[in-house]
Amino acid sequence: MSEKITSRQNTRVKEAAKLRGARQRTKQGRFLIDGAREIVRALDSEIEIVEAFVCPPLCTLDASQTAVARLNSGEAVVADVTPEVFEKLAFGERNDGIVVVAKTPTRNLSQLRLPAQPLVAVLEGLEKPGNVGAILRTADGAGFDAVIVADGQTDLFNPNTIRASLGTVFANQVYPATNEETLAKLQEWKLPLFAARPNAKQSYAEVDYRNGAAILLGNEAQGLSEFWNHQEVQGICLPMHGIADSLNVAATAAVLFYEANRQRR
Repeated sequence: MSEKITSRQNTRVKEAAKLRGARQRTKQGRFLIDGAREIVRALDSEIEIVEAFVCPPLCTLDASQTAVARLNSGEAVVADVTPEVFEKLAFGERNDGIVVVAKTPTRNLSQLRLPAQPLVAVLEGLEKPGNVGAILRTADGAGFDAVIVADGQTDLFNPNTIRASLGTVFANQVYPATNEETLAKLQEWKLPLFAARPNAKQSYAEVDYRNGAAILLGNEAQGLSEFWNHQEVQGICLPMHGIADSLNVAATAAVLFYEANRQRR
């Protein structure tokens, strides 16, 4: 039988609410997941759920009821909470009626296994969690085999990243790493390296992704750092026909990823 929590001052509720901050996520080694769809995707990816807070009056959608059933059949501690308590825990205007606390998975790039001729996205130094999440969602849709978040400036399990990714951040093919670790792996895999650069001369549509490739995308403001000024890294650009010189990094990713997907089809 679920525990009933009616006070916003409950210790577990207060500790869980702290996980909205990056410092507490690092300190506790935990993070929050909002939304039935995202929770189910976390469970499918074998993310360890520590505890769940369920507000029954808000669990009206089939997706919410499915998520609650999955949680009740697992090992996580499940507590029923009042709407007032849930409001303290929920992110934004999410009203699926479920918030869970999950253990932050430990991911090391050495664990990544790829098929032959893979497509890999590398995101260097991105600061906006919404952009990271949107790119993860696009990579998933375009059939990329892995995403490496190199020298990331936001943690992977920021609530905005989770929401924007629609839970694809939980996939086992998403890895944080340093620039040095990333380059060493790309060289080990012998992949051609294509870097999105506004000043590049080669169009993104004129290069060949069919035998595998790594597509590198840089920071929203500065682009890729000097670390990636290697001879083996080929710059590619999206032709711009207006007064702007570049697209938003998430929009750029969508164009590049789906061109790679198109060529491989």
